[in-house]
Amino acid sequence: MEPSGTGGWAGITDKYWLMAVLPDQTASVVGSYGWQPTKGQYQVGFTGATPVVVAPGATSSSLAHVFAGAKEVRLLDRYETQLHVPMFWKAVDFGWLSFLTRPVFFVLDLLYQQFGSFGWALLIFTVIVKVVFLPLTIKQMRMTWKMARLKPQVDAIRARHKDDPMALQQNIMMLYRKENVSMFGGFLPLFIQAPVFWCLYKDLYVTIEMRHAGFVGWVKDLSAPDPTNVFNLFGLIPFDPTQIMPFLVLGAWPIMYGATLFLMQKVSSSASNMDPAQQKVMMFIPLLFTFFMARQPVGLVIYYCWSNILTALQQVIIMGRLRAADAKPQLVQKK
Repeated sequence: MEPSGTGGWAGITDKYWLMAVLPDQTASVVGSYGWQPTKGQYQVGFTGATPVVVAPGATSSSLAHVFAGAKEVRLLDRYETQLHVPMFWKAVDFGWLSFLTRPVFFVLDLLYQQFGSFGWALLIFTVIVKVVFLPLTIKQMRMTWKMARLKPQVDAIRARHKDDPMALQQNIMMLYRKENVSMFGGFLPLFIQAPVFWCLYKDLYVTIEMRHAGFVGWVKDLSAPDPTNVFNLFGLIPFDPTQIMPFLVLGAWPIMYGATLFLMQKVSSSASNMDPAQQKVMMFIPLLFTFFMARQPVGLVIYYCWSNILTALQQVIIMGRLRAADAKPQLVQKK
């Protein structure tokens, strides 16, 4: 593999470290990559695209730079600007959503510079996200409230057309159109906020700034899973349960996440007037997600714990106002 072009850079990297050569950015060069199996070494470099002819007694010189060290995002950006190296920031694998992942990192880094902790930066960033998406959240809650109010009419339609699925769906859709209810309105905020989850995951996973970034208590590395484990009573019993079964991993923060998810679910089910059978099925979701999040970076778990608490609080306030707005006309009629 011998890519050619003007300037650029070539290097060998892993998640946190980079070894790269940066040629003169005005010179035409040919990059080279190789593997020496006898030495177990990778090799990367470049040569000039055209031979340099040096006359007898004359001299010739060329300029190149070598980068060897940690892939600090702002450091790479500074070299990219100073040396005019194109796309040097791509040494950090921000993923295919880099146009979102990088800005999220810079927001977190700015908050870190202000508050001195990436943990507090995550909590404040969560509040910012909730404020930005508040109009969509209110819209979602209104749709949920409308659908809960229409449940008696929907149940009546189901009873009337229980033997005719086509007529059942048509009549329900006609009712929703008449009442201006969107079936997808409740999913829109979740769909839009999904990239935020991915951006935080990538930033916690690939940026060295997050590596070994501590928080309160036992959290010493936000980019690693919660180090505690309920199966050894959070360290009181001196053994590693994963040595017996690798899936026996469940830390304190994932347990708190499951509790906040259960709380948010209870608030949501009471607001949407969910069927009791559906409520029983939904009770298993917090348990499943608790074990899933046990292996994720603890910073991501902390973000979701705080996000769930804020979401439940938003739902209580918004649904309370919607109920109050519905009750006002009834009070006027009684008078």
